[in-house]
Amino acid sequence: MFDLSGKVALVTGGSRGIGSGICTYLAQHGAAVAINYKESEKLAKELKGKIEAAGGKAMIVQADVRLPEDTERMVQETIAGLGRLDILVNNAGFNRDTLILRMSLQDWDEVMDLNLRAVFLCTKAALRPMMKQRGGRIINIGSVSGLAGNAGQANYAAAKSGLIGFTRAVAREMGSRNITANLIAPGLVITELTKDIRKEIVEGVKQRLMIDRFGTVEDVAACVVFLASDEGGYVTGQVLSVDGGLGL
Repeated sequence: MFDLSGKVALVTGGSRGIGSGICTYLAQHGAAVAINYKESEKLAKELKGKIEAAGGKAMIVQADVRLPEDTERMVQETIAGLGRLDILVNNAGFNRDTLILRMSLQDWDEVMDLNLRAVFLCTKAALRPMMKQRGGRIINIGSVSGLAGNAGQANYAAAKSGLIGFTRAVAREMGSRNITANLIAPGLVITELTKDIRKEIVEGVKQRLMIDRFGTVEDVAACVVFLASDEGGYVTGQVLSVDGGLGL
């Protein structure tokens, strides 16, 4: 079950956090993985080494996914290095939280650029080879914030909410080509990137959970593997919340 042998996956922001876990899980299920990074070359190389040491296949590819020329090159390098492209995981993202009245235009634009514009650029670049091979998977990493909104995250929530509409549009446009598009909306997942969140915020989230633990990278990565697999081939245009009930 969930055998990805012979498939090639590209994961943006794959060198750390949730992206690192997604790369690892995809490789464990047989996919060759292209690990995208912008600046964290050391982490990307370490992850590549771990995947290869476990018997998997991986490469690293540097690109700033906010730039159209970089996204095109990233896809081309992935295909040149691994032979094809079957799975794109749009994982790269970041937040710049503050209340609306304190939010600068730069805060808004930079969050939109990486969390929404970059997904458009990467998806557009990946769809061309997927259409030629008449098959593929687009998996976008959203957030529970994009479903329910969150105080202090107007920019981030708007971008992640926009991803839902974008994902469903891609699903409608590409279904006839056997290309699916889905979105995973994690809740609070504790990684090295989120460990510095203020204690009172973490406690507030914990009180709203239906399952008495925070999410893990593995919780998200397992859902990516399912959506990337043949078993997930009839699922498209969907939002899969992986949040312990936080968004309800």
